[in-house]
Amino acid sequence: MSADLRRSPLHERHSALGAKFAAFGGWDMPLEYAGGGVLREHAAVREAVGVFDVSHLGKARVTGPGAAGFVNSCLTNDLGRIGPGRAQYTLCCDEATGGTVDDIIAYLHADDHVFLIPNAANTAEVVRRLQAAAPPSVTVTDEHEGYAVLAVQGPRSTEAVAALGLPTDHDYMSFATVDDLVVCRTGYTGEHGYELVVPAGRAVEVWDRLFAATPDLRACGLGARDTLRTEMGYALHGQDLSPDITPVQGRVGWAVGWDKPAFWGGTRCSPRRRPARGARCAGWRRSTGASRAPTCGCWSATTRSAR
Repeated sequence: MSADLRRSPLHERHSALGAKFAAFGGWDMPLEYAGGGVLREHAAVREAVGVFDVSHLGKARVTGPGAAGFVNSCLTNDLGRIGPGRAQYTLCCDEATGGTVDDIIAYLHADDHVFLIPNAANTAEVVRRLQAAAPPSVTVTDEHEGYAVLAVQGPRSTEAVAALGLPTDHDYMSFATVDDLVVCRTGYTGEHGYELVVPAGRAVEVWDRLFAATPDLRACGLGARDTLRTEMGYALHGQDLSPDITPVQGRVGWAVGWDKPAFWGGTRCSPRRRPARGARCAGWRRSTGASRAPTCGCWSATTRSAR
């Protein structure tokens, strides 16, 4: 491992489980675990419950009078569509080109408090852009290493999270805060699931409690997270989105508040609302009795509708 790679606060727990590590966005993260591998980990999430350490994902906090309005003037989606206690998929675009700098989950706590989760490799750039544009009343703080994120995903995820005494009955893309821990009904697998945003100093405690409460919980690496994401057709920055690809070209125009007065790249995105010709991502669903041979993208017997 390169000495330059950051480590999750759960690194020793992963090593004890025989994890195979790989670099993800500047972090040394588990790709898969001994005794399972990507296929078993993938199946566990589709059929039961698995937990991913996604602590490499970025964390940034925007606070101060008018913080939500400021974020709304920068990122593509419209925070006016949601209220406090809700999360929203949104994009950071380049003002000059309309290209996608990153895709982000925004947690709206209040008008003066928004928590952002960008991709690991793009966090510093997103924070830099927000800090450069922020008015004196708004503070943008990079908290990348201050929190761990545990994604508990699968049909039995409610059972696993509830076993810790945490709330589980909130709607998709909403969140609840318990002391210093945030429980969000989000995930990037297509399954019912939760993402626990935990102070880094409590990560090991919460990880251990999850496994103690649900002994058959399977630790899953980022290899399975990628196959699950691909199976559902979810966009991946660096592949389906990039600074050279606008939201419309990347087929995520639904995450743009077209009726907002302004957002970064808005004047460049609008003329390009028609998808560009060229490479496109498409998925195929196998009908009963059809051949299992894939024709384009990936085929999987476990594909189901997102929930």
